[in-house]
Amino acid sequence: MKDDSKKKGAGCNSCNSSENCFADMALKKKGSRRGALAALFGGAATAAASSAIAAASTEDEKELKRIKRDEIFQKYYRTMTEEERAKTIARFERKSKVQYGVDAHIDGTHARPNTLFGYAFNISKCEGSRKCVDACVTENNQDRTSGMQYIKLFEMEDGIGSVHGGDTEYSHEVPVEGKYYLGTQCFHCENPPCTKACPTGATWSEPDGIVVVDYNWCIGCRYCEAACPYFARRFNWKEPEVPSDEINPYQHYLGNRMRSKGVMEKCTFCIQRTRQGKQPACAEACPTGARVFGNLLDPDSEIRWILENKKVFRLKEDLGTEPKFWYFTD
Repeated sequence: MKDDSKKKGAGCNSCNSSENCFADMALKKKGSRRGALAALFGGAATAAASSAIAAASTEDEKELKRIKRDEIFQKYYRTMTEEERAKTIARFERKSKVQYGVDAHIDGTHARPNTLFGYAFNISKCEGSRKCVDACVTENNQDRTSGMQYIKLFEMEDGIGSVHGGDTEYSHEVPVEGKYYLGTQCFHCENPPCTKACPTGATWSEPDGIVVVDYNWCIGCRYCEAACPYFARRFNWKEPEVPSDEINPYQHYLGNRMRSKGVMEKCTFCIQRTRQGKQPACAEACPTGARVFGNLLDPDSEIRWILENKKVFRLKEDLGTEPKFWYFTD
């Protein structure tokens, strides 16, 4: 039988159309999201958007079409000028009003100087109530229909240290004798493998240590999800649904603003809160004080005291990811 794999055009796994498949070419270069769109659609994207605007039956529909057209050709958020950032944020605030009927305030606050955020989790105190999970879902405008949650809370047997032996689906009354509880989320690694895996540079680590995602540059390839050893990334298989009266209007461009189908999202240490000097929603909601968040560069912070006085450990330290999330007991 003839080996067709050597024929010209068999080089692309997605369409088998040409050795120089535009989709493959566009993604070979990091940061080529705009190139991918141009290669695939050429001038058709602009023409189609203009046609859709002309055909729209209401002003709201026209506005949404204009906003979505502008999103297609939007720059990286981290390379924008301050003026461009302000215009982009204003556009998304208009989108929130038109699409969801919510007057959102979308923040663009930069990282504070001399700040490096870290987290500590007291295994002795956590009772597995999941109030942290509920607070996270509400604060970060997570989809209500798919059960998306950034935080996983494992119910563990005493004596077992690997999360792979834990149960995240428990539904009984807690705490349970002979069990302990261990929470995971994005650990905002100092050496994050997820950012290296992204072909478009849509995810990166900020100066304060928060690993963020620019949803408008994410192409949904899920490479970051595969690269993360801590189960921290979430993919939107469908358009997220949040009732209008439950949308948190206090948002950050790199945090809890409304996402769309086909993009990755994750814990951002509640960037919309922590860059304003507040605690993450999960830490604030914890009824037992098991969660400690703070500035690792502040010698007087509680988290620094814990790191200097408690016996702490991190998950999968042998991987060299340097997570900024520690566990300890009393």
